[in-house]
Amino acid sequence: MNGNTNDSTFQEIREGLIEALGRITSFWGFSRVMGQIYGLLYLSPRPLSLTEISQSLSISKGNVSINVRALERWNMVKQVWVKGDRKDYYEAETDFWNIIRGVLREREKKEFAQALNSISMLLGKVDKGKRAKKREEISFIHERLTKLLDFIKLMDNIVTILLKIDDIKGGFLLKR
Repeated sequence: MNGNTNDSTFQEIREGLIEALGRITSFWGFSRVMGQIYGLLYLSPRPLSLTEISQSLSISKGNVSINVRALERWNMVKQVWVKGDRKDYYEAETDFWNIIRGVLREREKKEFAQALNSISMLLGKVDKGKRAKKREEISFIHERLTKLLDFIKLMDNIVTILLKIDDIKGGFLLKR
């Protein structure tokens, strides 16, 4: 087998992973570009600069910068120092449990807080409407919203406990 066949096979694998991770992140509500950047860095044997990422994915450096910052917040990539160069370089986090912790801390806790606030506000409106003629409908809505609020509180507590236990154990639980 010649070198060109290997190079094209490796390039096909890289492009396939970049595209697959772009689809996956888009499906989960993240930016497609985030997945593509992570895929590129994950299969890169060395850290890459913002310029190299931008050129490899044919997207603007500004778009790369915004998405790399988000990936950093979720512990999916980290900035690394490259001796003799002043540019910012990045590499992929390869500890998937560390990524999950980052996503739970950064995204899910915020979502739970917003959901709890929204449903609590709606319950307040329902309580004000209890004097209305449609008491049965109001009672039904109140029951359903209360059930949903209780579930979201439970899930929020589970995530909080999981993160606290994992912090105490030094990542032991999530690394198993």
